[in-house]
Amino acid sequence: MWELYDALIDGISPEATVDALICGQSHTIVRCGDSVGLASTLDSTWRMPILPEKTLGMPLRELAQAVKSWEFVEAGIGLAAINAWYNDKDRLRALGLDIPDRAHVEDRAADPFITMQRDIKGKTVTVVGHFPYIDQLFAPVCDLRVIEKFEPKDGDYPEQAADYLLPESDYVFISSYTLTEKSLPRFLELSRRAYVTLVGPATTVAPVLHNFGVNDIAGFVIKDAAAAENVVRGFGGNIHKAGQKLNLRLGGEQ
Repeated sequence: MWELYDALIDGISPEATVDALICGQSHTIVRCGDSVGLASTLDSTWRMPILPEKTLGMPLRELAQAVKSWEFVEAGIGLAAINAWYNDKDRLRALGLDIPDRAHVEDRAADPFITMQRDIKGKTVTVVGHFPYIDQLFAPVCDLRVIEKFEPKDGDYPEQAADYLLPESDYVFISSYTLTEKSLPRFLELSRRAYVTLVGPATTVAPVLHNFGVNDIAGFVIKDAAAAENVVRGFGGNIHKAGQKLNLRLGGEQ
C-alpha cells in the first residue's frame, strides 16, 4: 500500500534540504530554496509523532517520509515536503505548464469543475470532498454523488460509500487530503474504470501518479513564499492569492 508514497519520496533529490517549516491551523508549508510545498493541516491524535526534533536543514526526502505517519498533522508536514519538491515553478515549467512570474493568475482555465462540465454531461460522477460550488457546477449536468467526511451537507455520502460508488463511476474527482489520510491508494483502486482527477491546493503535481491510476492533476503552485507564510502564520490573506491553480493531463480516455 506504500508504493505510491515511496514513488513520490524516491523522486526527491537527496541533496535537497528543508529551509523552512510552518504548521498553521489550516495549512502547513515546507520551503526548499525558493520552492514552497503546501498541505492541509488535519488534526488527529492517532499516535505519537515520528518527526525528529530538528527539521531545518535536514534532507527534504527524510522529512517527506513523515507522510507515512498516522499522526495526520505530521503526515501533512511530510506531504508539504513532497510538494516542495514537485510543485516547484521551474520543475512544473519543464512539464510544459505555463507558470507566469507574477504571483496571482486568473485560474478558471485550470479548474476542472469548470473545464470538465461538457465531458461529464450525462455521466455518473463521484467527488470525494464537498468542494465549493460543486452543486451548481456539476449537479445540473450529471449524476453527481459527493462523499464528504468532515462537514457533510444534505445528500452527501459517508466515506464508507466509496466502496460502492467509485467502481460504478465514469468520472471520479478526489481531494488531495486523501494523500495525508492514506485513503488515496484504496480510492484509486476502486476507481480503476473511471477517469480520475486528483484535485486541491495540496495536490502533488507528479507524473508518476499516472502509474497508480491518476489521469489528471489539478493542483496549485505557490509563487509568493512570503505571502503564503503570512497566511499560514495566521496574519490574514488568502492562500490562493499567493500562487495559481494548474492542470496537468497525464493520459487516459476522457
